[in-house]
Amino acid sequence: MSWLQKLKTRWKVDNLLQVVLILVVFACTGFTVLFIKRPLFNYWFGEGSMPVWASTIYYILILPVYNLLLLLYGFIFGQFTFFWDFEKRFLARIMAIFTKKK
Repeated sequence: MSWLQKLKTRWKVDNLLQVVLILVVFACTGFTVLFIKRPLFNYWFGEGSMPVWASTIYYILILPVYNLLLLLYGFIFGQFTFFWDFEKRFLARIMAIFTKKK
């Protein structure tokens, strides 16, 4: 079984085209997050070095931005339903971590 077939089974999608489109959405989202960091920091801090606190805040705030971009690209590539379900599962896992009783 090829790795694409394994992803198809794991993600419970109908065909290999959907698997490829989902991978394209993940790639586009990752590249977008990568490419927006430098212009933002150059705008806020100039061409100099970036403060550590700014990088820390960026990494905290990029999580919701990444999730919104996933939904946007998922919509553009016709895979919104998959990514909406993906986000719901992700948020459920996050909430379970924070509500876990000790």
